[in-house]
Amino acid sequence: MFSSILQDVCDRQMASKDMRAVQFEVGGPEKLFIGKVPIPSLREKEILIRVVATAVNRADLLQRMGNYPVPPGASDILGLEAAGVVEKLGPDCTRGWTPGDKVMALLAGGGYAEFVASHEDHIMPVPKGLSFEEAASIPEAWLTSYQLLHKIGQIQREETVLIHAGASGVGLAAVQLARLANATVFVTAGSEEKIKKAIELGAKEGFNYKQEDFSEKILQITEGRGVNVILDCVGASYWEKNVKSIAIDGCWILFGLLGGSKVNGDLLKQLLAKRVRLEGTTLRSRSVQYKAELVKEFSKTCLPHLTKSGALKTVVNKVFSFEKVDDAHHYMTSNQNIGKIVIQVQAREASEREEL
Repeated sequence: MFSSILQDVCDRQMASKDMRAVQFEVGGPEKLFIGKVPIPSLREKEILIRVVATAVNRADLLQRMGNYPVPPGASDILGLEAAGVVEKLGPDCTRGWTPGDKVMALLAGGGYAEFVASHEDHIMPVPKGLSFEEAASIPEAWLTSYQLLHKIGQIQREETVLIHAGASGVGLAAVQLARLANATVFVTAGSEEKIKKAIELGAKEGFNYKQEDFSEKILQITEGRGVNVILDCVGASYWEKNVKSIAIDGCWILFGLLGGSKVNGDLLKQLLAKRVRLEGTTLRSRSVQYKAELVKEFSKTCLPHLTKSGALKTVVNKVFSFEKVDDAHHYMTSNQNIGKIVIQVQAREASEREEL
């Protein structure tokens, strides 16, 4: 009976062409509020998804504070990933999705809303046995990690990788993907609890950056060689330790600036001496085609392992209701989370776990 009532509500929303969505004024989490906005119109090859759950990413916090411009053509509503049910197909869709399919999507924006439009090639099926909450935690974190390790880092068997913020959503996904590639994984994190979780999921060792110099530990463990790949979301405050930690001909991938962007020192000289490849990357602003290829590769090689009984585990740390989105942002700001922070947009369906 509940499902029919929910469908009636959705039908009325579609008829009114309005939906609830999180909006904000530039500032802190207290500037977030829920308002009414038009349901997205569908462009060529786009699909309308009735959102059940979405997840919080650092980019959402930056955008809320006015520090992350929205890519051209993207929704200015927060939210880079969502899970829900296909509601409607736009013009020229050919991938076989049908209304009622349970899906999750990588987005350039728009996830904090009752409906979102996604390109059909950026959509994946909800893995077998996972809830909508768990599915919502997958697209941004896991596709980012896959991009960092495989498309950019080109990680190989028996190589070593150092992952900063190793207990974040991206960090825990990267730990598992590196392990799946038979690489040796080291992480940094800010508590023993976070390190324990990373080790549980496949890291060989973790270093509490508040208590020790991770570069000294890396050099000790690797007998002076350093690591082949560094996944760095910190930036300036770690540059000297990263230079010490990386191996000759290593790949240092910068995908965040939590520790600042301004560097003073002989960074270039040291990179040159070690023949290090330093590459900066983001995912949100990438082309439709790039994201489509990324989703296709990930879906083929990794998604089969993300089922309830599979080798890969998505980690949901805490779930907030749609009305408590400000609390979700406060929680991420506090850096307490181990894994992903999820927002239930439609709470009843998000809590129902179905075998697919």
